[in-house]
This record gives sequence, structure tokens and C-alpha cells, in this order.
Amino acid sequence: MNIMKFIVCGVLILASSWALLPQQDVVMTIKDGMPAISFALPKFIVRSPAAQAASEEIYQVLSADIKYSRIFQLLPQSYYSYIRALDPNNILYKDWKSIQANILFVGEISEIENGTIIFEAKLYDVKSERRILGKRYQANKVDLRFLAHKTADEILKVYGEKPLFISKIAFVSNRDGNDELYMMDYDGANQTRLTFNTVIDYSPAWSPDGTRIAYTSYQQLTAGLYILDVYEGKRAVASTRGGNFSPCWSPDGKKLAFNSSMDGNQEIYVAEIESNPTRTGKIRRLTFNPASDISPAWSSNGREIAFTSDRGGTPQIYIMDAEGSNVRRVSFGGSYHDSPAWAPTGDRIVYVSRVEEIFDLYVLSLRTNQIMKLTENRARNESPNWSPDGRHIVFASNLRGGIQIFAIDSDGASFRQLTAKGQNKLPDWSN
Repeated sequence: MNIMKFIVCGVLILASSWALLPQQDVVMTIKDGMPAISFALPKFIVRSPAAQAASEEIYQVLSADIKYSRIFQLLPQSYYSYIRALDPNNILYKDWKSIQANILFVGEISEIENGTIIFEAKLYDVKSERRILGKRYQANKVDLRFLAHKTADEILKVYGEKPLFISKIAFVSNRDGNDELYMMDYDGANQTRLTFNTVIDYSPAWSPDGTRIAYTSYQQLTAGLYILDVYEGKRAVASTRGGNFSPCWSPDGKKLAFNSSMDGNQEIYVAEIESNPTRTGKIRRLTFNPASDISPAWSSNGREIAFTSDRGGTPQIYIMDAEGSNVRRVSFGGSYHDSPAWAPTGDRIVYVSRVEEIFDLYVLSLRTNQIMKLTENRARNESPNWSPDGRHIVFASNLRGGIQIFAIDSDGASFRQLTAKGQNKLPDWSN
């Protein structure tokens, strides 16, 4: 069986087994600048001894997700010793209020025949003394990480947040001897090879629905632009005229921006993408300039495109309307700015800037025009890309020897390394 078909089958089997418990439809709103919500995550109640290992795995993954969210603050385990033991049939809200818990998560787990795991997840708002989420999952043991990530995403949705934890990061690695496309979970787990070629594959870009990746490949001894259906294995040709690089999907998934030398100079183009993954439509040129225009990035509303151009003498960041008009420069100072990536919130652009031969990441606020330096480690930091919620940024760096992929919070906190095998670069985070 095709490896990607196997992966998606496992996901669908798990997804189709969810059963929704009776619950209230509650959606809360989180605003930037609000303090993290105090989150109580006591150890799960294990109903059968055979489920103990599964309980520990789900708990570890779920707790890591909650910590990473930047929305919640996990209470220390030691706090739970100050109150009475948890009874899932009788939530003593006063006890949880006494240790300053705002949210309480209760998990119960058991194992039935053939190693199938049953996991019940309930979320309580301690202040209002009510249950705000109830789910019942059934999964095989190989799908426990996915189950935990899915549970964390359901918690995010209660607070009006975009799901993050089942998202994927595509990247390029030479770990098997040649630059090929790979993907991994948001936390670096389950690193999986996607292409198997004898030529270089480059610059992966996820489609908005997370099913296709646009990328550059030297299939015909030139840098052609292709689209891979990740789960079906089908491939479409988008452009093979000239050298084609830096694909970026429009938010609606109907267009693909990229830079190409098909007319002799690197310019920005847009290809129409048909619903059939093996076909693409007409290609339209957006920029007409003797300088090089590269690295397009769509805004979250699809109305604008950021890109890099040296039309002013040095590479700088520009923005134009989606049809190519109203071009204006947004980066000033310094001699090199490149690789813009537009935040999904629409209010910021992260990009690479070189100062004294050091490549660091900077974030430009389009609301205030203020610039924040994101990295400062005297390494070569490149290819930034945003998480679906706009709270994290993935990028490539030679900080710890070789080129590896890292993630950092959008304010410069929570630095983590995601890859270690081979040379890894050009990450792109799915929606």
C-alpha cells in the first residue's frame, strides 16, 4: 500500500470512531495580551490496567500541547495533593477553585478487545461550574499521539482558536542521500519521506486544505514547479518554462504565486489551480521590472502579495495588490531583506535580514510599522513560516551544527529544535 494512503487511512479510522457526548455548545474568545488561563490536568483515571501505558502516552502528548498553546498555563502536579482525590462523577468545584484552577480537564481511559483504547475527555469551566466539552474517542494504540493532538485541538476550538496540533510541517532533507520532501508533526514527531527521486526537490508549500504540496523539482534538468497530492500520490505540472521557485498558495487554494525566469528575468507569476490535482490553469505575470522579483507571500485575505525585489538596489520587502498594482516598499535600512511570510492574522510579516553577515529573523507589524528582532544567536536563520494560529514561527538555522529546523514563539520565546538527522531546510507549516 502507498505509504501516504496508509497514513490517511489510519487517520480516517480514528476520526470515524469519535462519538460526541452530550455537551453545551460553548465558544470563548481569547484576546492578545490576556494572561494565560490556569489549566488543571490531573492524571487520567485508568479503568483497566492494560490501558496504563496508553494513558501515559496520551497524557504526555496532551500536556505538551497545552503548554505549547500559549493560551493555557498548566498547574504544577504538586497542587493536586492539596485537595481531595478527583471523582469524575462528582466534580468538587470549590476544591479546584482553591488551587486557582480556571479550567479542569478530566480524562478516563480503558482498553477493550484487540487492544482498542477508549478515551473519554471532559473539560470543565471551574468558575461557572459547568462542563464545556465532552468527547469520547476510540482508537488503536498506534494512533494515540493523533488522539492526543486532536483532543488538544478540540480544546482550542472551545476558545475560538484555530486548531494547531494536527497540523504538519513540510520540509526538505538530504538524510537519505538526496534533497527530498518530508513532512512531520508540528512537534517534530513522525518524520515521513514524501518524494523518492534522484533529482533535487525544493521549496515545499502546503495548500490551504492540507492535501497538496507545491514544490520545485529538477525532473527535466530544469527547476520545474509541481503539485503533489500528498495522500493520493498524484502529481501535476504547474510550470516547466524557465526556473520556477518559491510557490505560495492563495488562501482559497485556487491560485499559486511563484517566481520564474520563464520570460528571461525572475518575476512574480500566478497560476490558476483547478480542483483536479493533476491539472493547472493559465499562468499570469504580475511584475514587470528589470530587477529580480522573488519569494511571493499571500496575505491572509488574499488581496495582497508580499515579495522581495532588488529594484531599489538591494533586496527589500515590497507589497503589491494581488493583481500586481499598487507596489510599495515596506522594509527600509540594511542591505538585505528576503523571504517574507505573512502571518495568518494578517497584521505581521516575518522576514530574513542580513546585518554584518549575520542572518536573523525580524517581524514587521503592519499596524504600527514597528520591527521586532526575533532571533539573535549569531547563526544563519532562514526560511521563516508561520503556524496556523500565528503564535509560532518555524525556520531553518545552522545554530547547532549543520542546517536544522527550529520553531520559536512569535515573541522570541519557547525555542525548540525539531530535526536532527541530515541537513534540513525550507520548512512550511500547514493550515
